[in-house]
Order: sequence, then structure tokens, then C-alpha cells
Amino acid sequence: MSQTLLIKHIRKIYGTTTSDIPFKKGKEMAVVNTQDNGFILIENDIIRAWGDMSQCPATADIVIDATGKSVLPAWCDSHTHIVFAQGRELEYVDKLKGRSYEEIAAKGGGILNSAKKLQELSEDELYERSLIRLNEVISNGTGAIEIKSGYGLTVESELKMLRVIQRLKNTSHATIKSTFLGAHAFPQEYRNNRAGYIDLLINEMLPQIGEQKLADYIDVFCEKGFFSVEETDTILKAGLHYGLKAKIHANQLNISGGVQVGIANHAVSVDHLEAVGEAELEALQKSETIPTVLPSCSFFLNIPYAPARKMIDQGLGIAIATDFNPGSSPSGNIPLLMALACNHMRLIPDEVFNGVTINGAHAMELGHSHGAIGVGRKANLIITKQNTSLDYMVYSFGSRHIDQMILNGRPC
Repeated sequence: MSQTLLIKHIRKIYGTTTSDIPFKKGKEMAVVNTQDNGFILIENDIIRAWGDMSQCPATADIVIDATGKSVLPAWCDSHTHIVFAQGRELEYVDKLKGRSYEEIAAKGGGILNSAKKLQELSEDELYERSLIRLNEVISNGTGAIEIKSGYGLTVESELKMLRVIQRLKNTSHATIKSTFLGAHAFPQEYRNNRAGYIDLLINEMLPQIGEQKLADYIDVFCEKGFFSVEETDTILKAGLHYGLKAKIHANQLNISGGVQVGIANHAVSVDHLEAVGEAELEALQKSETIPTVLPSCSFFLNIPYAPARKMIDQGLGIAIATDFNPGSSPSGNIPLLMALACNHMRLIPDEVFNGVTINGAHAMELGHSHGAIGVGRKANLIITKQNTSLDYMVYSFGSRHIDQMILNGRPC
């Protein structure tokens, strides 16, 4: 049975549109369409109408009075690793003592540490812990999210992670995309047999993932000390055979060739980009691959930030994501992420807003349905507290500005 929900007397609606919105680039990243003194009418999980209060319907099955409040599209977080066993706070202390990411990884820490803990955890417990994290990010405004595997590094544990992501898809009101990241690191037993692990990925993991339809994308950590350009290319091509499009961890620590190999494999996005030069920027300008920056990772690891300001000034668009994971970005808080992007990347709030809404949606191939407020789009919305503007939300980063979430057209 159809059910309607009406939000009325909205002080300001952000991210409105009357048509499809392409991926925003250059100066368009600073453009946010708004509606003052507005309403939004939802039927089931779809926005059916929006506009000025003078055109507001008289009633609906559920009515929310948003006097003095703003409404925004829910955030679209296109890069996370929220399915993990437990945190790595001891390694955080090691970092504070001056040990590098590479040094910690070489000692069996980092990704391998997370993999060991995940392998020992039951699937049900992994699901319960991950659901807590997912509900936490939803409470902070996230309505669509990509979740990667990559902390399993064995056939069974990678499949376990992907099954947990599938369970989250089936039980959560959030929109979820799944990414297979078996090529996150080489397990200790394959340190001297890289080809053997790649064979395991391609000939044992991927066939089962394809048969069970457990993933939407395939990802590789293309980086010095991890997977080479040639290995990355081989794995991405194998994933495409099973219908998995590419999303790449590229150029986090070094200029690695990850951007170029991602583009060559028609990657939906290349993510991180803390280390890029003119060759990478030029390649991105000639491609449809989406650059995705992860400022909270730079903040936590105390490494350079991706040159997002330069990218936009040169006409590129960017998506902005949290990289929520236990080792390098233990936060899925997008309001905080927006403040980091403004302060450290010198972006303005409107640019950051587009990076975590419509451009983040495009980085998950959801740009037609998520990340904006328009007729026919998914009713995933944020209702703020009174007198909260977009600029104030970013400026006052320590306060909680979200009053209520609407996911799939229902208050949650």
C-alpha cells in the first residue's frame, strides 16, 4: 500500500534539481541549488514533489514540521572498509612514536593484523560489529555507502566479509555497494610467492564471488610494497570477466602508476591521490574516471593531502569519502570530514557538499538516484536542527547538527 510523507515549512532545501545532474567538475563544484521556505512530498521511498510552501499539499499520511530547519540529501560515502573485526589503537600509539605505515606493516601489523583478527571471528559476530558501525554512520547522515572486503586475505574469510556486506544490504535502510578487495595486501605465507596469491584471487576467489553475486566492484591496492601496476592490471581484467568494474587504491604513498592503470581499465574511480603529479592530473582530465580524495586518512596518518584545490581549479571534479577503516581512518563521520576538507584542502563548503553528495553518488554509479533532491529520486534525506545552514554545519564541526534521518522515505 502506498504511503506518503510530507516535510513542510523547511527553512532551506539544499541540493535541489529538476533534471539529472552529471558529475560536477571545476566551477560547477561550487554551485548548490537551493529552495527557501519549501516542502518535500515523498511517496513510499521516492520524492514525488518539492517546491515553495505556496504549492505544498494539504496533508499526507505522515507530516513533519521542519520550521527553522534545513533539509539536505543524505551523504554518499563511496569508499569505506567498515566490515572489520576490531580497532588497531595500539598501532596508533606506534605511529605517535614515529613508526611509519610501512614499518608497522613490515612487522605484521597494518592490514595483516586486521586480517588475522577477522579470520578468527565468526561471521555472525562480524556482522553484528559491522552493523553497529553502519548504524553509527547513518546517524551522522550517510544514506549510501560502498563497503570493501580486504581484511580476509583467504578464500573463506574474503567470502565471509562479502557475505556480511550482503547481509547489511538486506537488513539496512542504507543503499550499499560491495567491493571485492582481496588484493589489499599479500598474506604472510605468500610473501615469497606473489604469483601464487594472485592465482588464488583469480582462480578461487573470483569464480565464487561471481557465482554468488557477492560484489559490484573489484579494487586493488596499487602501491609500492603492495601490488604492482602489472599485477593490478591482471587482477582488474580478471574481475571484469565476472562483471566487476574497477575501483582503485591509487597513489596514497607514492606516485605508483595506479591512476594510469585504473584509467586504462575504465575504473569508476581512483581513490586516495595524496601523491599525484601533472601526468596523473592530465590523465584524469582526459578520462571519465572519478578522482576520489580521502582527507581523514591524511589527517590520521599525518601525510600530505590530495591536491583537491588544484584539481578543481584545473577543471577536474572530485568525490570525497571517509575511508572508514581501523588502520588509517577510524571514522565515518562525514560532517567532520567536510571540515577537514575545507580547512586542509582549502575547499569551500559548497564544493565539499557536492563532493559528499552528488559526486559521491556518481562514484558508486548512483548519480541518477542519490545525492540530490529531485522528483523521482531516492528519499534519503537529512533534516538538520533549527537554524543550521550548510556553512554553519561545516564551520561548527564539533557540534551535532543532524536532527533526523529519512531513509527509503521513512524516519529512522
